[in-house]
Amino acid sequence: MNRTVESKNKALVLEAFDTLFNKRDYAAAEKFWSPHYIQHSAHIAPGREGLFDLIKSLPPGLKYEPGTIVAEGNVVIVHGRFSNFGLPVNWIAADIVRIKDGVLVEHWDVIQDEVTQEQSKSGLPMFGEEFSR
Repeated sequence: MNRTVESKNKALVLEAFDTLFNKRDYAAAEKFWSPHYIQHSAHIAPGREGLFDLIKSLPPGLKYEPGTIVAEGNVVIVHGRFSNFGLPVNWIAADIVRIKDGVLVEHWDVIQDEVTQEQSKSGLPMFGEEFSR
């Protein structure tokens, strides 16, 4: 693998996530997710349909903000924040995606509830440079 492939994979994941989570453009999102997508997340039903159905069920104000993103070969990990999705706290997630032939084919995640400054023992935000409001 080379930097070009990894850079393309990072750009692909960022565009895919923005298209699905922020723009809610399901037709356009289909080009990013394999029809044989493998879902390892405990809270999402199997396949591309499971993911899309989950997003369709969430409030229209859902927002995804990407942060740090790294790529190694055909795997991309993006650290991001999900907000305005119907729960009292935001989620900070590390989404791990495997890419094959230019589409997302497999997904795992690690998710935490975002804490306030008062709740943070370190006094530092879990995502970005400042606490969410």
